Amino acid sequence: MRVLGVDPGLTRCGVGVVEGVPGRPCTLVGYYVVYTDPADELPLRLLHLDRSLTDLVAEHRPDAVAVERVFSQHNVRTVMGTAQASGVAVLAGARAGLPVTTYTPSEVKAAVTGFGQADKKQMTTMVTRLLRLAEPPKPADAADALALAICHVWRGGTRSKLAAAADQARRGGARR
Repeated sequence: MRVLGVDPGLTRCGVGVVEGVPGRPCTLVGYYVVYTDPADELPLRLLHLDRSLTDLVAEHRPDAVAVERVFSQHNVRTVMGTAQASGVAVLAGARAGLPVTTYTPSEVKAAVTGFGQADKKQMTTMVTRLLRLAEPPKPADAADALALAICHVWRGGTRSKLAAAADQARRGGARR
């Protein structure tokens, strides 16, 4: 499975692409950071982000997209920009007809480090180790995006199977 992970941000949006199967080490395909100029008007920044993510989806042809779920922050302005960038990322995946899954930061941390409260340094260290990289991906936004992609490879398949089983149960059980 090839997954494109997105750590949404309006100024810096991390994108990471990995391939793998649950229970096995993933392989790095690539990582990027999409930058927008804070001096530009919001519509231009979102358009640049949309075009960049659409191009990366087309280039890497992932099987799925994993996006960090926006969580409450004290700075409303920051959370608004992150939420807008998240929406663009979700749209880029959906427009390509891909399944898009969102994960909370603690879900990603638990999947990658085994500890839902891991700090940035621990996350980057584990991403570097798990992908067998010579040096840590920089900036941290890229490492976070790779962690999202790894999390989806390892947990996304299980999530999809559980959702399908629950859906089947709601519709009256197994078909004969």
